[in-house]
Amino acid sequence: MKKDRESKKIFVLALFLLITGALFAQDSLQIVHSDFIGDARIDTLLKLHVLQNEKFPVIPGYRIQIYKESGNTALDKALTIRDNFEKRYNVPGYITFNEPYYRVRVGDFRTRLDAIRFLEKIKRVYPLAWEIKDDIQIPK
Repeated sequence: MKKDRESKKIFVLALFLLITGALFAQDSLQIVHSDFIGDARIDTLLKLHVLQNEKFPVIPGYRIQIYKESGNTALDKALTIRDNFEKRYNVPGYITFNEPYYRVRVGDFRTRLDAIRFLEKIKRVYPLAWEIKDDIQIPK
């Protein structure tokens, strides 16, 4: 009889804890789904941020430089190297000119580690290539 009372007490206590826990869980869910009322200037700043990204769609990242040369035929060589690279690896290439050199840089890597991994793949074909910090296109 005494065991019967104790088991009823334990059952009632467990039931009480279960119901209490369910009520607290519902309260916490309501907090998650509540509306946030904020300053209208935040929306303005977000819109300005989007416009800035559309105007200047670059972020800091890494590229791999596969060619650097100056001279009368440097631009023609740079175009050929870039086109061949894009066909072979299906990775975008970019030609830049900083007097007196034409450079071909490839890829849009967010981290140096990503650039180094890709560099290992192309090292046999482009043994003088190296990773370099550069502004990259924002990934779509």
